[in-house]
Amino acid sequence: MKIVIFGANGKTGLILTEQALADGHSVIAYIRRAGSINLEHPKLKIVVGNLNETLKMKDAMEGADACFSTLGGGSLRHHAPEVVAGIENILSIMQELKIHRFIYLSSIGAGESRFMMPQPIRFFIVNILLRVLLADHNANEQHITNSNLQWTIVRPGSLTDGPITAEIKHGIEKTKLKGNADISRANVAAFMLKQLTDDSYLQKCVWLFE
Repeated sequence: MKIVIFGANGKTGLILTEQALADGHSVIAYIRRAGSINLEHPKLKIVVGNLNETLKMKDAMEGADACFSTLGGGSLRHHAPEVVAGIENILSIMQELKIHRFIYLSSIGAGESRFMMPQPIRFFIVNILLRVLLADHNANEQHITNSNLQWTIVRPGSLTDGPITAEIKHGIEKTKLKGNADISRANVAAFMLKQLTDDSYLQKCVWLFE
């Protein structure tokens, strides 16, 4: 498949890009900073642009089968309005180009998944530590779920640099976290890629941890 990855230069985005190339996909890596991805592959095309450059985004997305977002603001203190507006641009262009599949990396704590955490941990994580990050994810999720795309929102636990493991936990049903809810970026990337050929979580928000 031909896929576009927004945020391909981030920690999870880079792993997703590497795994997609290893699986034989053609990848368009749309990044905001030149030189921030050091990767060469015959099936990789790197496009440098901002998330408000809609003509450049449209050109990069033309002919794609699916789009991924691993975008993040990079700050726990400051909102990322450019990313929130960028997600809206991505959704609009996808609908214009009739690209139906969109897979978005969010976080446990967004939306109703905040209730997976017991108190007082929920108050500390959702209301204090990740308040800004989760507010942006919530805004993005609302735009995504209001679209007519074939979307999947992936909400992992705390991200680590571990390897792919044989077993991970995922689902949409109500559950309570017990202990750590860590998961490796490699596992998250592999799960996101799997959604290209698995429609179990179409139009669903799925939690994910090891």
